[in-house]
Amino acid sequence: MISQTSLKQYFFTPSRGQFALWLTFAIVLLNNWPVAAYVATHLGLASWAGWQTLITIAVVIVVFTYTSFTLVTLLSIRLAKVLATLFLLTNACALYFLNTYQVILDKTMIGNILNTQTSESSQYLSFTLLLYVLLLGVLPSWWLWRMQVSTASRWRLATQWLVGMGLSIVWIWSASATWLWIDKHGKALGGTILPWSYIVNSALYYQDYAALHVTQTPLADGSFTNQEKTVVVLVIGESARAENFSMYGYARNTNPKTSQSGAVAMANTRACASYTTAAVACILAHTKEKSFGKVYETLPTYLQRQGVEVIWRSKNWGEAPITVSSYLTSKELKAQCQGIDCNYDGVLLAGLKEQIENATADKVFVVLHQTGSHGPAYNKKYPPEFEHFTPVCDSVELSKCSSESLLNAYDNTILYNDDFLARLTQTLQSLSVQSSAYLYLSDHGESLGENGLYLHGTPYSLAPKQQLEIPFIVWMSDAFQRQHQVQPQQLRDRPENSQDEIFHSVMGALGLTSEFYRPDLDIFNQ
Repeated sequence: MISQTSLKQYFFTPSRGQFALWLTFAIVLLNNWPVAAYVATHLGLASWAGWQTLITIAVVIVVFTYTSFTLVTLLSIRLAKVLATLFLLTNACALYFLNTYQVILDKTMIGNILNTQTSESSQYLSFTLLLYVLLLGVLPSWWLWRMQVSTASRWRLATQWLVGMGLSIVWIWSASATWLWIDKHGKALGGTILPWSYIVNSALYYQDYAALHVTQTPLADGSFTNQEKTVVVLVIGESARAENFSMYGYARNTNPKTSQSGAVAMANTRACASYTTAAVACILAHTKEKSFGKVYETLPTYLQRQGVEVIWRSKNWGEAPITVSSYLTSKELKAQCQGIDCNYDGVLLAGLKEQIENATADKVFVVLHQTGSHGPAYNKKYPPEFEHFTPVCDSVELSKCSSESLLNAYDNTILYNDDFLARLTQTLQSLSVQSSAYLYLSDHGESLGENGLYLHGTPYSLAPKQQLEIPFIVWMSDAFQRQHQVQPQQLRDRPENSQDEIFHSVMGALGLTSEFYRPDLDIFNQ
């Protein structure tokens, strides 16, 4: 029987080993419910196999966590307390998102988190999140700082660690029957284990980030096949999924204006990633094949170097470093914008006609990077006049909203996007330049509660179709169609499309050819 003195010592004046063990079990028990939930859902706990697998995973988590805290505790008790506090607070936030949105904290999700703008991240704040931080972060941290850790022998601590490691190895080896299942589900499990999911995947993300931001290798120069003035606009949407576009057969009329503008809905388009940074990189790259040690310049930079006037207008983020004639953020665009629409994607159209008309080059390429349908606050992505489908979900805790209200809020963002594209069409039609076109496609899709998933960023191999099947819409002026000898029906007849086509299609639209230009990826090459 454990005496009252022993309990008091363990919780108030523990030894180094007891303190490391206390921190380990605090983190494992408080923060790793999603791991148990995943095993229960995908394997079940009605049999010994399920429990054996769960225990094996728990042993692995304990080994890594206890080993880490043991090493830090040997160096400094204060440092161990600081790190434990950071872990507890961060874990509390991570656990909230794991439970609320059913996300996986892999490399892609880390990229989403680190690149989210302040204005977007504030939309995730909720009373429930504060409760998580208070109960699972602040209170345990307060307790550990009250502990007076005794300076027991470091050798004793090392001995305890060795004994624990030995017992753990024996268990893991005896449970070898569980290895195959754990390996098969490793990606999903690894994205839910706290704190290791965000520690390891943050390192992997920054490794990829560093690789993208090395000096870009110039692509081979090209030549123009004509000198006719041409304007091409690329609209990069955000979190729009094809199944909610009436132009793709959706029952609700979410594209009343675009469907009547002569625009074409390209069939069967699949995103090459489920998060913004990777998807935008794919859209702007000349090939998805990676060359060892080389990062090639992106579409805007390449066109700028070839003499095209490149204009980038952004209400989003995620692009690799680019060199363009004009780069304007939504904050800068607001200076030339009036009305409530300036708080939404409509700001990207402010003064656009005048900027294009003032361009001195024969070829003009414009990128409009939308905030689109970025969640979770879908009801804040469109002006009040576009709240056509009601009632709408007005909470960032999407699982608390009814399916109907969540879908209504999301569909209103698509309806507003329809108006945006219609106004872009009017802008292009009003130009003195006769030959013009726009290509609109989303970076990725979005989950709205299907299979318990919300938002996006699920690992590509696990991502559902809602996060990968995206809209790809093209509009061409009559002069552009004559110039390229292409008809809308020819675009409709393409059985499959991808984000890989953008680079070469824009080159073709501008009449630019080069040794790396691929006609088979140019949708205008008929």
